[in-house]
Amino acid sequence: MPRAMTRARRGVGALAIAGAVALLGQAVAPGAPAAAATGCAGAQHDFNGDGIRDTVIADPEATVAGKERAGQIHIVYGGDKGTFLLSQESPNVSDGAEEGDQFGFSYAVYDANLDGCSDIAVGIPFEDVGTVKDAGLVHLVYGSTAGVTGGTSSIGFRQGSDGKLAGGYEAEDWVGYAVAAGRSATNIPFLVIGAPGEDGGEGKDMGMFHYVYGVTYGVAHVAQDSTGVWEDPEPNDRFGASIAATDRHFVVGAPGESMVTSSGNREFAGGVVAFRPSINTYGIPDPLFGMGQGRTGTADTAAQSDDQYGAALAMAPYRPAGATSNTDSLLAVGVPGEDLATTVDAGAVHTYHIKADGTVTPLTWIDQNQPGVEGEAEPGDFFGRRLAAVNTSPSAPGTAATMRLAVGVPGEEETEEFPEEGGVQILPLLGDPGAGDVRLSPGHGVPAAVRAPRTLLGLGLGASPTALYVGVPYGPAENRAVHAFPWNTPDGGAPTRTWRPGEGGIPAANTAFGALLS
Repeated sequence: MPRAMTRARRGVGALAIAGAVALLGQAVAPGAPAAAATGCAGAQHDFNGDGIRDTVIADPEATVAGKERAGQIHIVYGGDKGTFLLSQESPNVSDGAEEGDQFGFSYAVYDANLDGCSDIAVGIPFEDVGTVKDAGLVHLVYGSTAGVTGGTSSIGFRQGSDGKLAGGYEAEDWVGYAVAAGRSATNIPFLVIGAPGEDGGEGKDMGMFHYVYGVTYGVAHVAQDSTGVWEDPEPNDRFGASIAATDRHFVVGAPGESMVTSSGNREFAGGVVAFRPSINTYGIPDPLFGMGQGRTGTADTAAQSDDQYGAALAMAPYRPAGATSNTDSLLAVGVPGEDLATTVDAGAVHTYHIKADGTVTPLTWIDQNQPGVEGEAEPGDFFGRRLAAVNTSPSAPGTAATMRLAVGVPGEEETEEFPEEGGVQILPLLGDPGAGDVRLSPGHGVPAAVRAPRTLLGLGLGASPTALYVGVPYGPAENRAVHAFPWNTPDGGAPTRTWRPGEGGIPAANTAFGALLS
C-alpha cells in the first residue's frame, strides 16, 4: 500500500493525501480496578467527572520540549473550566517526548476502569522501543475528579514479553496507528489497537490488532489467520490501519487487501472485517463477516487496484423501528482511491446496516456525481478520506434526520486558484444521500481569513451527538482552528463555537492543531 502508508515518516496531511489513499494474551492488572470515583458523574467524554462533555483536540505534529513532531493533545474542559495540555511530558504519563513520536496520531475515549470518569487511550505509532524504530505504543491516560493525569499513573501497551501485548516488537509495527473503544452489552470496557505494520510468515505489513478488555486488561490478538476471520493474511494488507466501534460491534480495515477479480488480482483494493466485542471459545472477539468491493452487493461491483476500501471508517449506534435500545450499528466505509470512470481518485463511500444478529445489509453508495449530492467528482478529490458518523438522538429510533454522516474531501477545489483547498459534506446516513446534503468549505461556512491552496480541509473531523467538529490543521496560520457546527447546519452555515491556538488558554504554538478531534 505504498500510497497509503510508506515506511518513511511523514505528517498526517501527507499520509492522508498521499494515501488517497489467535491467541489469548496475558491478563495484567496495573492496580486494583477503581470503584466509581467520588464525584465522577459517569457521563461520556468527561475526564474530570463533572457531568459536562469535554473536547479533545489533537496536534500529533506539535513540537514538545524542543522535540519536533513529538505530538500533544489539548483537553478543553466543558463549562469553561480551563484546558490541559497532554503529552509524554505530562505528570503521571510515563516515558518522554521524542522527535517524530506523533503522540495523538490516534486516540479513543472511554471509561477503561469503570470509575465514572472518562479515560483516553493515545496511539503513538512512531514510538521507538529501545533502538527498534517505530515499533509503536499506546498510552492509557486516566481521568479523575482532578482532571486528566490527576489520579492514577498512565499505563502503556506495547508488544513484547514485558509490554502487555502478545508478540515481539519489531521495527515499523506501528502499534497504535488506529485505536477505537467502547463498552460491550455486558458492560465490559474494550480497546482495539491496530498494528498494521506487523510482519508474519506470509510477508511484511500483513497487520493485526490487539483487543484489550475488562478492568484488569485481558488481551487477545487477532490476525487474518485467526480462526473465523475473513480472508488470509498477505503482504501489505495493513490489517488494523483503520478501526471504528460502537458498543455492539467494531470493524477493522485492511486497506491494502488484494482482491481477485475475473480480470486479475487487484492490489490495494481494500477490505474490512467486523467483530462483536465478546470473547468466543477461540479466545478472540467473535468474527462476524468480512467484505470488499465486488462482495458487498452495492452498486459498485468491481474492485480496482488502489481503491483502498476501508482506509477510513465511521460507525454510529442505531435503534431500528420497534427496538427498545440501540441494538444495531450503521457503518460508513471510505474508498478514497475510487476511480469514477476516467476520474482518478475521485473517491466514494459505502454505507451499511449491521444488525443485532451480526448480519449486514448494504444501504447506499455515495459519490459526488449522484443526483442531489453537492459538488462534482474530480480527479484527486479523495472523497471519503475521513469520515465521522453520529446518532443525534440515541434514545429514539434512528431516522434520516438523526443518523448523520460527514465526509472529508481534502482534495476538493472550487477554483483552479486554490488546489486541494478541501471541503466537508454532511449527508443522511439513512435514505437518499442527496436529501439534505450540506457543503462546508473555506469561506463557505468554515471561516477563512485567507484563502489558500493545500488547506486540505476535511482531514480533521470529529463527532458528538450535538456537534460536528471540523478541524483546520493545515494551510495559513490565520485559519488554524477547530469549529463546531450543528449537524443540521444549513449549506455554508456558520459554526456555533470555535477554538483557536493562542485563545481561551490554548497555547499559541501549533503544527497540525485539529488533525484529530472529538
